[in-house]
Amino acid sequence: MPKPANPSVKKPVGALPENPERLIIDGEVVANGWNLLPLDGDTEITAENLAPGKVILPLSVWLELREHLTERKNEIGVWLDSDETAELIGDQASELPLIAAHFPAFTDGRAFTAGRLLRQRYGFEGELRAVGNFIRDQLTYLKRCGFNAFAYQGDQPLEGLLDSMQDFTDSYQAAVDQTQPIFRRRALG
Repeated sequence: MPKPANPSVKKPVGALPENPERLIIDGEVVANGWNLLPLDGDTEITAENLAPGKVILPLSVWLELREHLTERKNEIGVWLDSDETAELIGDQASELPLIAAHFPAFTDGRAFTAGRLLRQRYGFEGELRAVGNFIRDQLTYLKRCGFNAFAYQGDQPLEGLLDSMQDFTDSYQAAVDQTQPIFRRRALG
């Protein structure tokens, strides 16, 4: 008879996000200064064996270790898998320098919601990074939801993606990047 799966070991949704050498942050292509740790059941991560430097931990690992990592709070980020909601970080979001949201496939839009909630409900002001399999056409919408960093995994050069972040000159709806809808902005002007 097969052994039951260990319910405490979370399996990632889809393929794990990559940790590219370069990414887009605040409209510029820069070197990646963070190490994204994968979510796998093979390696036990503890506060003692955690590598030095800036690391992005899976949410489940961060929840388990956060009290032991208070001295490293400026170099510990968290990544949310697509089945993990912003509510799981909640008000502690303001304590983090970086939160990454995983897109296992470009058709999975749950990270858009997580980004917007982190910015608007929980007041997160740090780096909000999109990781995984989002596509170029989604960059404008990611930016509107509050993302300011993009770890793009496609084949296109990052410099060519910068134009995609300006696909639209104005928007009708309110969002994180424009808090007033167009009818309110026109009435004020």
